[in-house]
Amino acid sequence: MPIPELVGHRGYPRHYPENSLIGIEAAIAAGARFIETDVQLTQDRVPVLFHDHDLMRICGVQGAIADYTFEQLQQFPAGEFTRFGYKFAQMRIPALTELGMLLARHRPVTAFIELKRIAIERFGADTVLERAYAALKPVIVQCVPISYVLEVLPAARPRWPAIGAVIDRWNERKQDIVRTLQPEYLFCDVEGLPRFGKLHYPGAKIAVYEVVDARTALRLAARGAYMIESFAVGELHRDMELLCA
Repeated sequence: MPIPELVGHRGYPRHYPENSLIGIEAAIAAGARFIETDVQLTQDRVPVLFHDHDLMRICGVQGAIADYTFEQLQQFPAGEFTRFGYKFAQMRIPALTELGMLLARHRPVTAFIELKRIAIERFGADTVLERAYAALKPVIVQCVPISYVLEVLPAARPRWPAIGAVIDRWNERKQDIVRTLQPEYLFCDVEGLPRFGKLHYPGAKIAVYEVVDARTALRLAARGAYMIESFAVGELHRDMELLCA
């Protein structure tokens, strides 16, 4: 039975604040050769790693990423107090350039850079792509832009090595824009997959998110999923190896 590649979904949120550098390092140490992170722009257009539309869940403060400059954001904790208490109280929202430096230390690792809709709507696709590219240029061969906003991806083609489309339901792969994009990676929510049948899309490696159960992951791999994206990559890797031993 094939064991799929693992993608650290926002790093390793099972044990660390999501989209944190320490969580990404931990995901890599746990066996993930791929990581996924979310990118938004601050008020002064600095790309940072952050998922939510607002800061409350992660930082405990009002407002959104784009409401503050990068310097202002550094005053806020980003340790997910409601989950971890004071354990990560000194943690701050990292800049995308910091992820670039981390990737330079882990050359076999590929990072999927999810360009968030909220940033695209606020600053425009060209600005988001340009800022992300500039931050990651030294390690661009290790980076793949992905997005639910499929219209942003064609502009990434000239300078990024590959692109990835993100869909909620498997039948969305039939959209004209997906066929036009010809993505190297196709991400789909596990809840949006058919219960049976092969998972295949011409020219694309299939990634399924969010999965934490090893048997489910192995069944998906047998159906054609190349990658499994998970909040708990270490536990998933261990459990799959035990089942396949």
